Amino acid sequence: MKALIMAGGQGTRFWPLSRDLYPKQLLKLGGKHTLLQETVLRLNGVVEPSDVHVITSGKLLVDVRTQLAEINSGGEGQAAGIMIEPEPKSTAPAIGLGAVYMMRTDPDCVMAVLPSDHMIKDKAPFHAALRKAAKLAETGRLVVFGIKPTRPETGYGYIKLDGEIETGAYEVERFVEKPDVETARGYVATGEYLWNSGMFVWKASEILAEMKRLMPALYEGLMKVDAAIGTKDEHAVLARVFSGLTPDSIDYGVMERSGRVAAVVAEFPWSDLGSWDAIEDIIKPDADGNVSVGKVVGLDCHGTTFYAEDRLVAGIGLKDVVVVDTPDATLVCSKDKVQQVKDVVKVLKEKGYGEYSIHKTVKRPWGSYTVLQEGPMYKIKRIEVNAGAKLSLQMHHHRSEHWVVVSGTARVTNGDQEYNVHVNESTFIPMSTRHRLENPGKVPLQIIEVQSGQYLEEDDIKRYDDDYQRA
Repeated sequence: MKALIMAGGQGTRFWPLSRDLYPKQLLKLGGKHTLLQETVLRLNGVVEPSDVHVITSGKLLVDVRTQLAEINSGGEGQAAGIMIEPEPKSTAPAIGLGAVYMMRTDPDCVMAVLPSDHMIKDKAPFHAALRKAAKLAETGRLVVFGIKPTRPETGYGYIKLDGEIETGAYEVERFVEKPDVETARGYVATGEYLWNSGMFVWKASEILAEMKRLMPALYEGLMKVDAAIGTKDEHAVLARVFSGLTPDSIDYGVMERSGRVAAVVAEFPWSDLGSWDAIEDIIKPDADGNVSVGKVVGLDCHGTTFYAEDRLVAGIGLKDVVVVDTPDATLVCSKDKVQQVKDVVKVLKEKGYGEYSIHKTVKRPWGSYTVLQEGPMYKIKRIEVNAGAKLSLQMHHHRSEHWVVVSGTARVTNGDQEYNVHVNESTFIPMSTRHRLENPGKVPLQIIEVQSGQYLEEDDIKRYDDDYQRA
């Protein structure tokens, strides 16, 4: 069995913790590993490391690569390859692309498709479900993992079961889109419906055959990509094909219309962490039904979720409310409206507010930076560089930079010069000058950077050399 881990999503319903450039799958929620890393490690013992592949977008590539390298260097697991979507086109094109590449190495392979942002706490029954699904997939079925509903959830699609194939596996009568709450209550009451988990197992050849029958335009494009693999035109063809595709989900494009679908009932604790009310799947509520993360004071509060990153958050008399506080954005909403958080993100994007896209503290493969203050013609950052790490050799057309070392020692490349800068010392990087910041020491390097210029955005950068292969 091979595994394709889908890691290109935005996780908009988990804003403000999840952002466009650092979405939910890259976050640590309730453990020492990120959700993406947990997904990879969960496959140990059932899928060979060389058969694990992650598909993501170009804008997330560096962070995905860094996170996979972290677990690989720790000897915990690895993903053999990363596939890049030229542009997001929903799940069907991404899955089809993965199937095309997997068939290149094994034309008869069984393929598991797994989201990168789910929480599954018990690995053994998950492995058992994968093996059962793989056997069904060998017969030509398209297998979906169904979750027994525990509540009338409106954020999931549902699967209506038909006849039993074997213990814990059923024919699927139909897929149902996300219902309203009254319809969801009816589904749960019948006992005939499961939640659609978005986890699938099938033969790569079979999903492509169904795409040929049900999504001919997508299949035609994928065959053009297949023909170009290994040639000098491979990347150009891939980009051209994806630019012409219509975004389609695998549910709508194939699963809802195929007559070959089976469901395996998942007998493991599962949460897709799709919205803020799912935080209760990670952290047990207290006697009043409250969940508190960080420095929180709640008086006479019931059924309320508090998430505080840096600041103290206090609430009085709240009931069934979600309060999430990050350094640059705060969310307050009733629990019955958590599915609409994605609409907030849409408005932020329309208004050009950067909080939809990026955190105040931004992770980089070499460390992180935090924007402390900004205004017309200036921006102040705190930059932390990991021991032994270095930024790219780069140049900016529109800004100069002053660096003051707060802790550690900086090795600076400034034009043709290379020199060390120590604590309480500073240096100046003129505009249009090649420069690099490096930490040669054993402890983190911290500097304060003051930028001055007419344009101070992150895309004013030209890289000449980079340890992390960024463009």
